[in-house]
Amino acid sequence: MTLRDEATALLAAWTGPTPQEETLRQQFLDHLAEHENGVWRECVPGHLTATTAVLSHDGAHVLLTFHNKAKMWLPMGGHCEPGDRTLPEVALREAVEESGIPGLTLLPGPLALDRHEVWCHPPQCWHLDVEFGAVAPAGAEFVISDESLALDWFPVDAIPEPSDMATRRLARRARAMLAHDLHN
Repeated sequence: MTLRDEATALLAAWTGPTPQEETLRQQFLDHLAEHENGVWRECVPGHLTATTAVLSHDGAHVLLTFHNKAKMWLPMGGHCEPGDRTLPEVALREAVEESGIPGLTLLPGPLALDRHEVWCHPPQCWHLDVEFGAVAPAGAEFVISDESLALDWFPVDAIPEPSDMATRRLARRARAMLAHDLHN
């Protein structure tokens, strides 16, 4: 099964938790049906990406990167690469690469979808972002990568500016999923 096939199956089996995300889910599926290379960076007008909100072991804090290009606090994430077999693998790989934290545990997902304009292919390109959550081991220490100007832990309910609503939504959903998993 190719990454495109896996992404199609993952999105087909998922239901958007809001009407807007359900619309996005269908748009993402249409994109994958129309573009054989729809998971790869070279696909214009857009391509699938994976993002991960990395939570502290207790779910109280989220690790955010001050993104070098976007100039805002965002969760870890990025492009699919050759060798990636699933979107959850992409999400976990990106989270480990950008946080420097080994031993992250991916939560069941996806947790959210987001579509946003990016700079990959000027004048216009879109990231079709499939979003996940992960939990860091107790006492985890991050390492700043070349892709970040800074990394820091923030309370899930006090994410600083500049950031965006998608980041806040993903952090809250990841915390809720972790709390659900801890109680079951």
